[in-house]
Amino acid sequence: MDFIYKRLVENNDDLAASALQSQVLDPASKYYGGIIDETGIARASHHSTPVYIAAWAAALVNPDSRFYHSETLAASLELAAAFMLNRQHPDGTISLGSTNYNSPPDTGFVIGGVAQIYQLLAGHDWSVLQPIADKLKLFLERTIPAMLTGGCHTPNHRWVLTAALAQLYDIFKKPELLARADEWLAEGLDITADGEWTERSNGIYNAVSNVALYHTARVLHRPELLDSVRRNLRMMVYLIHPSGEVVTDYSGRQDFGQTYDMATYYTIYLLMAAHDKDPLFAAMCDYAAGFVKRPDGVNNNALLHVLLYPEVEETIRDLERVELPDQYAYMLNQHHPMNEHLGLIDAVGHHLKIQHSSMHLAFGAPVVRIREKEKSITIMPQTPSFFSLRHGKVRLLGIKLSTSFSPGIVKFDQLTAQDGVYRLSVVMEKGYNGPIPQQHLPLSAKGPVSPWYLLPHQHRPMTHLQTHELQVEIKQNSSDWTVRIHSDEREDIFTQLTFILGNEGAVEGEDLHEAGDGKYFLKSGSVTYRVEEDSIEISSGAFEHLLPILREDQHPAGCQYVHVNLVTPFDRTFTVRLL
Repeated sequence: MDFIYKRLVENNDDLAASALQSQVLDPASKYYGGIIDETGIARASHHSTPVYIAAWAAALVNPDSRFYHSETLAASLELAAAFMLNRQHPDGTISLGSTNYNSPPDTGFVIGGVAQIYQLLAGHDWSVLQPIADKLKLFLERTIPAMLTGGCHTPNHRWVLTAALAQLYDIFKKPELLARADEWLAEGLDITADGEWTERSNGIYNAVSNVALYHTARVLHRPELLDSVRRNLRMMVYLIHPSGEVVTDYSGRQDFGQTYDMATYYTIYLLMAAHDKDPLFAAMCDYAAGFVKRPDGVNNNALLHVLLYPEVEETIRDLERVELPDQYAYMLNQHHPMNEHLGLIDAVGHHLKIQHSSMHLAFGAPVVRIREKEKSITIMPQTPSFFSLRHGKVRLLGIKLSTSFSPGIVKFDQLTAQDGVYRLSVVMEKGYNGPIPQQHLPLSAKGPVSPWYLLPHQHRPMTHLQTHELQVEIKQNSSDWTVRIHSDEREDIFTQLTFILGNEGAVEGEDLHEAGDGKYFLKSGSVTYRVEEDSIEISSGAFEHLLPILREDQHPAGCQYVHVNLVTPFDRTFTVRLL
């Protein structure tokens, strides 16, 4: 732990030094005192200027920092604190900047860190820090009206706001802050028995919800809230590739398919390992520490937590560690009542309409995770890709199926496992809309113009309903995986199977035809994908139609795509051989 702490301090000092070069020092600028970020301006949001305020504060109070009690740095910090007051809106909020203006939840993120910074500075015996602490306290006090009235967009925002209310209560002791926190908590926690939050965001929002609920539980003396945090932290043990990359293949947020590591989990594993004296959490804390390179958002700053709660590090230092598993087959959410919950939607009355968020209907879908040391496999329904694999440095980022029936990407809605065979299935429906019954027609239908958008389309009767069933069977063998894909007997539906590969490797095959921009058609035979000494072979190809892409499908940049074109009916088995 001493090594980890030293690295946190060194990283923080490096960030503190670099931030000095980016501070706006023109008194005529509205950004005076702020730190310019990647947007080219200084912002008051939780990944911008407050991150550097945290770095400067942590350095100033820490005797192990090369900036300890630096009056020059303290002057810069006071300017940055003034910047936060100047950029705070009259209603007490700040704006995220990339979106979300006058945003209560983004203000909540900032409060989560600034409250800790204030407590750190106010508790340190050096008079130079008092004016800075006073400015930060004023910033926090101004946020109270927005926290008492403000709303959210996304599921995790509720717990960010709840934590902000709790941390404000910790400082100002206003009972109305507790009452508002209870209003959010009354909605209940959105997590499965196996530890998956609504947004299924292993790269970003798991850690956000976990840290927020930790502080809510700590301040409000609600230890029962930590059960959800524990469940998610135990789940994450099985959602890491051998390289330390987090599984994001099925995320419901912006980390979907992107590369993230475990750094963002370091703080919450540290806090929970000490709280529970848990050897697994301690081992995961050590593991996550290896990926920490710079501070996370200000609400999840590792060094702030270490300095504020030194007893945490002392507790975890003496804990035993367990060996982290690297061989397992685990099905997440196997018993979650997803279909039962989905069946209740119509009775709720929102008609699947929500502003500035998603309904996250894939919440609780089963996910299979298989790990065999340097091999890592994910099988999942309810996502654009149903299978992904890591084999050493080789990244088969996904296998997806598209069809002209829907049209677009097929999202399988069922996943079962039996005798080592994983089965995915879906029955798609598509019909036609009849005329609206007379009794439901609006007055505009009899007017000189009848706009399409004023017609009550929900009353159109369905005609000529058609169905199309697709099934996938996935099986592991000694040195390969077989993927059998078969359709029902409906004829002449254009289908495209796509293997998505990382762009760091090379592809080659005798009947592999380049289609530009990293796209290939495997017309027959096999393709080999190689990254340094690791490789896989995918077989076999087909080219039963000429369409380069099916309607409503999409291929994001930054990957390579190997397509196999099929026409229904088909029953084909593909092999991914590990070389």
